[in-house]
Parts: sequence; C-alpha cells; structure tokens
Amino acid sequence: MQDGAGEIDLYYFDESGFSLTPVIPYAWQPVHTHILVVPRKRKRINVLGFFKRDNTFMPYMIEGTVDSESAIACFDHFCTTLTKKTVVVLDNAPIHTSEPFQAKIPLWKAKGLTLKFLPKYSPELNCIEILWKHIKYYWLPFSAYLSFKCLKEALTNILINIGRDYRISFA
Repeated sequence: MQDGAGEIDLYYFDESGFSLTPVIPYAWQPVHTHILVVPRKRKRINVLGFFKRDNTFMPYMIEGTVDSESAIACFDHFCTTLTKKTVVVLDNAPIHTSEPFQAKIPLWKAKGLTLKFLPKYSPELNCIEILWKHIKYYWLPFSAYLSFKCLKEALTNILINIGRDYRISFA
C-alpha cells in the first residue's frame, strides 16, 4: 500500500455534529413501555476533519451550518499543509458533490491532492467514522452535556489531543 510505504499521505474526511442532546445508543425500560426523548432545536458544534490511521487529525470546528463553502474552506486550508502527494477518501454528501465543491477539485489536484469518493451508502469504509463514534460514545464525559460551554470545552480538549491522549488502534 502506498500509504504504508510513505509514498503518499492517506486521509479520511467527514463531518459530524455535536449538541447538548447526548448520544444514547440504547436504554433499559420495562417491557411494553417507551422512553420519550423530546428533540429540541439547540446550538450545535460541527466538526469537519481530516484523519489518518496513525491518529493524525486536522479538525475544523464550526458553530452553525456546514455547507459547501465551509467544506471548500477546509480543503483550501488543508492543501496549504501538504508535503507530498495526498489522497483524501470522502463520502458523497451533497456538500461534496455540489457544483462549487466539484469546481475546486482540479485546483486541489494541481496542489497534489486527489479525492477518492466512496460508493454510496458505505460509511463503514470511511475510517473517520470510527473516530466520531469514539468521541461521541466513549471520550466525551457526561459533564460535557451540562452546558454548551462545557460541551465546547470538552470537545476542544478531545480534538486537540487526538493522537496523544486519545488514540484509536486499528488492528
């Protein structure tokens, strides 16, 4: 594999949102009863990021909506950090397939960046999905959900310490 041989850098790109509604994968309740979680419109922190299997992570935090322009800004900045041929694996989200985003691809390619789009409905092929799962289910402390300020501080701490205090082992 070219990445393992050091011939290229291989990154995985995606976005994920974080809010004061905690991620609850399941809960116990008596048979034939229901747990009601009332959805509320709340402030949200969106994180866009470039992740390598060696736990190198370049995050971009945005309070508010993520659109093609914000993704383009992340890729534009990411291109300024390239030191060798780089491949980024990403999904087919509408912000990645929009006309403005697609129009930038030749410019990024000229800077040494190649994009590889995953087949539709195959998030399991994007390694950054494992990172989002670890952040949401394992690393964010319960205290992060006390306030938006606590969430932002806890998330920021995790993001800047991925690769040092927070690591994923790909066996």
